[in-house]
Amino acid sequence: MSTEPHEQAARHDPVYDRLHATPEFTELRRRYRSFVIPATAAFLAWYLLYVVMSNWASGFMNTPVIGNINVALVFGLLQFATTFGLAFYYSRFSNAKLDPLARELEQAYRDEVGTDGQRGQR
Repeated sequence: MSTEPHEQAARHDPVYDRLHATPEFTELRRRYRSFVIPATAAFLAWYLLYVVMSNWASGFMNTPVIGNINVALVFGLLQFATTFGLAFYYSRFSNAKLDPLARELEQAYRDEVGTDGQRGQR
C-alpha cells in the first residue's frame, strides 16, 4: 500500500502553503534556527576538541586530576554533562519560545481545515 497520494497531498496543501508564507511561520523557523545552529556548532566544536586533544595532546590528557582520574576522563564525563545540559536548555527554550508560536499556527490550521486536521475526509 503506497502512501504517495497522502504525501503528495501534504506537500500541496493550500492551507499549509498559506500558513508557511506567514510572518509567524518565518519567525518560528528563525527562532528554531537561532538556537539549533549555534548550539550544534558549539557542541561539535567541544566534541572535536575532545577528540583532537585525545589524539594529539596525550600528555595533557594523561595528567592526573585526583587519584586515577585524569583530564581525559573528566573531558569524557563532561561530554555527557554537556549533552544533558543542552537537551535541558533546548527543552526550556522550546517551551518558552517555540511552542507558543507553533500552537498558534496549529490552531490557525485547525480553524481552517477542521479540528481533526482531516479536511474533506470523514
